[in-house]
Amino acid sequence: MMAKQAELAAFLPELESVTRKAGDIAMAYFRTGQRTTAAVSYKGGGSPVTEADFAVDRFLFQEMARIAPEAAWLSEESVDTDDRLESDALIVVDPIDGTLAFSRGDARWSVSIALVVGGRPVAGVIHAPALGETYVSGRGLGAFLNGSPLIAPQRAEIAGAALVAPRAMQDRLARSPQGFVMAPRTPSLALRLADIASGRHDIVVAGPNARDWDIAAADVLLEEAGAMLSEPEGVALTYNRASLARDMLIAAPNSLFDESLALAREVLEGKL
Repeated sequence: MMAKQAELAAFLPELESVTRKAGDIAMAYFRTGQRTTAAVSYKGGGSPVTEADFAVDRFLFQEMARIAPEAAWLSEESVDTDDRLESDALIVVDPIDGTLAFSRGDARWSVSIALVVGGRPVAGVIHAPALGETYVSGRGLGAFLNGSPLIAPQRAEIAGAALVAPRAMQDRLARSPQGFVMAPRTPSLALRLADIASGRHDIVVAGPNARDWDIAAADVLLEEAGAMLSEPEGVALTYNRASLARDMLIAAPNSLFDESLALAREVLEGKL
């Protein structure tokens, strides 16, 4: 599926259109600066989920079955089964990435969807309707924000770089000799990673336990924009595995990636 670039180029506008419509569904429940009109419940771990998450999930399941019928399905708000492991193509969805922010009227949430083929994402859309931002990327087709091409700024040195990290790591990283600028942490991990492609910050370190639906669309976006996302091993991530949980994640432009990876390893080893 989508083996040819021409097929991927034809698919990508359809994927964007569907994702934008999903964003419209979510926006019907969103109120800037106010509590959502959607009913809110809580998962086993205490994280919130809303009726908007489920409405977007249902819509995307139906639409992706129409435009990508050969692909299996993986979504944060759907029951996962091992059946997807038999498929070479997989749709990976986070109906609302940043549900807590969404429920509180914070605009920094997104609808994130990716097509994975052969274990790697080949197309992705991260749509943040409350911010008016839509990131689109396709393997070999480039990365775009609201239709404009994106190339991650290739900073020459890590000193003074804008860094986003979990609160538990911020003090240690702030003490490093590189003199990092600690940047604000966007609730949606997909948007946090996309901000590297747009040049809003330089490095993202994310703590363990992110899931594939949080990162798949951002992964292809970063790759196409001249950046990289990995776990501490420093190799490209693979998808459609039995386990969905991720280790610590590191993302940075290609020019800073090796140094950023070394920094993250120092944190893991307790050297910072």
